[in-house]
Amino acid sequence: MNPTLKFVLAVLIALEISFTSSWTVNVILAVIGLVIILAARPGWKRLLSLIFWPLIPAVALAVAILMQSRSTGNTQFAIVLFTRIYAYVFIGSAATLTTPIYELVMSLEQNAHVPTKFAYGFLGGFNLMPKIVTEVKTIRVAALMRGETLHFWSPQLYFKAIIAALRWSENLAEAMTSHGFVEDAPRTHRVTVRIRSRDWIIAIGSLILLQGLLFGLHLA
Repeated sequence: MNPTLKFVLAVLIALEISFTSSWTVNVILAVIGLVIILAARPGWKRLLSLIFWPLIPAVALAVAILMQSRSTGNTQFAIVLFTRIYAYVFIGSAATLTTPIYELVMSLEQNAHVPTKFAYGFLGGFNLMPKIVTEVKTIRVAALMRGETLHFWSPQLYFKAIIAALRWSENLAEAMTSHGFVEDAPRTHRVTVRIRSRDWIIAIGSLILLQGLLFGLHLA
């Protein structure tokens, strides 16, 4: 499926369930998202993190609602909030885990007409993330050699990392210019990302099925 339509679909589904109170729909969406995630074959650590970390805010919200009152309405609302968080996480993760960042950026540029400078700037910044992690480790090791321990809350650690990132951003801008990048100029693409008829059918069909599911459960 086209990356742009995939993310638009995920956002629309998230907005839709934000204004509904059907925990059954939330569970169905969460299961669908989980199946898509499992089909992408993520590592077991990532899978466990997707299940465990949302459990903290989900339980906190449910307990907060139940502590207000033990009425049937509050219990129903607590279940809705609990399942809604997992629907958010699994649907969003299903979109991100099945879409390489390069394909998403290229699709946003070509299909959603995102400014080229923003698309390539984001892609360059994303590719610098591993280098930033390595730089932070280097800064901490250098501090230890001086007998100084920099914890993750130490301002000096982040200040030095920001200085390094600014230096790399200047190098990246110069590299893009030297390779012929001209802002707002027409560009050709090595790979053209198209929105096919099948993509529209899947997106529109998914939204129609969601409306039918919500309407059918409401009547039931």
